[in-house]
Amino acid sequence: MGRRGNHPRTSRRDHARRAPASGARSAAYGNRLGRGRRMLKAVGFGLLFAVPVTLLAFFAREKFLPVIHLDDAAIRAATDLTRGHDWLRTALLVWQEMTQPKWVYIVATIVCLVVWRRFGLLTRAAWAFVTMMVAWNLQLMLKLAVQRARPVVSDPVSHAPGYSFPSGHVANAAAAGAVLVLLLWPVLGRVGRRVALVVASVIVVVTSLDRVYLGVHFPSDVVAGILFGVGLAVASYVGYLGWNPARPDDPPPPEGEAGPERGLS
Repeated sequence: MGRRGNHPRTSRRDHARRAPASGARSAAYGNRLGRGRRMLKAVGFGLLFAVPVTLLAFFAREKFLPVIHLDDAAIRAATDLTRGHDWLRTALLVWQEMTQPKWVYIVATIVCLVVWRRFGLLTRAAWAFVTMMVAWNLQLMLKLAVQRARPVVSDPVSHAPGYSFPSGHVANAAAAGAVLVLLLWPVLGRVGRRVALVVASVIVVVTSLDRVYLGVHFPSDVVAGILFGVGLAVASYVGYLGWNPARPDDPPPPEGEAGPERGLS
């Protein structure tokens, strides 16, 4: 009989020791795979909103006539109405000041701090704050990229500095509104969630009308601002959920109770 090879025998104890390591590697691989799928979903949501914003930016920059004519007609009609009603002009100017991005983000930052300190949702509050700061700066960069001039009317109702596309007031109001609704969702009841959605939507709509009726933004600027703000908030939230799921196919709420992310799984 030939000699057996000098291979060490593998005992059952050795197999038992190797099994947990193999299981840990499989779990780590599964988590990475799940994270990758969820981050791709976040990219998909971002593109869903980025495409129409990009198209509007292209139309504005290249002066696509159908859009330009609609914008000009809307601005003339809106500013004519505002000039005919002093109370409306005053109300619009007050709302313009109230919704300056600096005031919006001061209030939003306070909300983040309250959610963190009172409910212990630190990472959720941090996500909200960082997302809003990113939105604030990205919309400024988008203005510089497009460089669309402000509307020009014969008898201006109001003046605003800088470029027109997208509307900074609207983009920041939409981003902050969407982020705060998502931030507060786990700590609100059913009625509270509905109220938050309604309040955020009303603020964005009124801010949009304010910019057009004051004649400082075209309607396409306003639409782009809404798409930009909401799209960035949603894409960021999906990415936040997908960054560290407990299991590849089942993301639990990052903190607290269940959020609106159930529909995103």
